[in-house]
Amino acid sequence: MSGQKPLQFVTLLGSLRKASYNGAIARALPGLAPDGVTIQPLGSVGDLPLYNADIQAEGFPTAVLAMGEAITKADGIIIVTPEYNYSIPGGLKNAIDWLSRLPAQPFAGKPTAIQSGSPGVLGGARAQYQLRQSLVFLDASVLNKPEVMVSQIMSKVDAATLELTDQVTRDFIAGQLKAFAAFARRLG
Repeated sequence: MSGQKPLQFVTLLGSLRKASYNGAIARALPGLAPDGVTIQPLGSVGDLPLYNADIQAEGFPTAVLAMGEAITKADGIIIVTPEYNYSIPGGLKNAIDWLSRLPAQPFAGKPTAIQSGSPGVLGGARAQYQLRQSLVFLDASVLNKPEVMVSQIMSKVDAATLELTDQVTRDFIAGQLKAFAAFARRLG
């Protein structure tokens, strides 16, 4: 894409599991990005302590500050999350709670895309709904379409390599990334 500013996105993964299907989606993103877009992972949500106002009063943990700074510097954020009990995982909610308290809100006006995968047929739709509610409060600019909800994800990830192998899914995600790059450029 000659003449267009290169974009750098970061990925926030809501899963802690080493063999996470959503981790496979997140790891595939750099290879699916359109020309002129780089995608890098943020630190793990597992690196953050449970939110506690007493800890905050002593100063924000280094991992929270680093995550907030990376989001602020990025041209957009992609949140990839599984669905736990019709909602988002506790680790992702905890990260959002920490980040929401930073004095310079990193999500405010930030182009944000959501992706989810699930063994079920809804592909994490309920988690996305819950996540969108939190992102409204944070004033994030969320890409509405196309939505990426990968159903029956266990059949789309190679169990041995933990790579996203289903070409139709890879192509669909690549399409969302292309739309997200255009969205970020419009907002930028």
